[in-house]
Amino acid sequence: MKKESKTKQSSMEIGIYTLADLGADPQTGNKISARQRIVEIIEAGKMADEAGLDVFGVGEHHRLDYAVSAPPVVLSALSQVTKKIKLTSATTVLNTVDPVRLFEDFATLDLVSNGRAEIIAGRGAFIESFPLFGYDLSQYDELFEENIELFLKLNASEKITWNGHFRSGLSDAEIAPRPVQSQIPLWVGVGGTPESAARAGRLGTGLALAILGGDPLRFKPLVDIYRQAASQAGHSLEDLKVGVSGHTFISKTTQKAKNEFFPYYSNYWGYLNPQGGMETRMSIADFEHLSAPETALFVGSSQQIIEKILRQYELFGHQRFIAQMDIGGMPYKKVAENIERLATEVAPVIRRETSK
Repeated sequence: MKKESKTKQSSMEIGIYTLADLGADPQTGNKISARQRIVEIIEAGKMADEAGLDVFGVGEHHRLDYAVSAPPVVLSALSQVTKKIKLTSATTVLNTVDPVRLFEDFATLDLVSNGRAEIIAGRGAFIESFPLFGYDLSQYDELFEENIELFLKLNASEKITWNGHFRSGLSDAEIAPRPVQSQIPLWVGVGGTPESAARAGRLGTGLALAILGGDPLRFKPLVDIYRQAASQAGHSLEDLKVGVSGHTFISKTTQKAKNEFFPYYSNYWGYLNPQGGMETRMSIADFEHLSAPETALFVGSSQQIIEKILRQYELFGHQRFIAQMDIGGMPYKKVAENIERLATEVAPVIRRETSK
């Protein structure tokens, strides 16, 4: 049976995603509640669906400066106010979740959304979920490897027998419910690690590249590794999917976009970087360098965004682009304006150009 998740498409999918950070607005100092953040996320998903975007993603964090720790719950709420848009995690921290529970949650989401559930799985940029759920951080990679292989087996069969190292075995276990789709589409999120790209190819999953800055050319070797590993494992290259994600802000002109976005972008990295022990301050000169035409930071006029997406398309031949817009305490009004520009000014051109 041909998997519904592997069907060919005629043009690039365009979407948005959120990590639901709870930063204060640098312009006003106001910081919204977790409840208000989730209300706005649901409103953004509804707007994206009505505007004709293809994908909406919700990230996972387990800390007080983020509003979402349970993506399938939020995505289920979104499924009831949307009709067509695909609903994905962005990303699921696969090292610290039981694969059986994960499959059940997203299979249920697939049922209530009538076949729109997807998963982007990653190893996690933050580590708070390891002690929270009782996992050993020293087994970071081994947990991911075992969990993704088990999830793929759960995805493929109604009953499975399985034994591993980190959870109890399964003996002719019934895996229920089954999704509307023949299988839940699974992507592996990769930030720059060749081993992760090779694993995604070997397993035949999608590859979701998080390209948050710099020259996108440096990510081309990862796509090549992914496709080579998939070919060597016997997967059809026609069935493979590559997605690209990036920080995005669109305005009437490129300079206006830079002027409007800089306070939020600088604020975002200002509270994010200290968590990783990095420099907290960003100068305007730094921002100008990061947002230059040849870089992967999608800040500019609609035409500038189109040019950047198409430049990456020439490099990767990818099937999906998803934008992260709502960062750094940005008020919802600006997020909504960006969704509208992406859907009405950028997406139609990208779909036309990538369907040729």
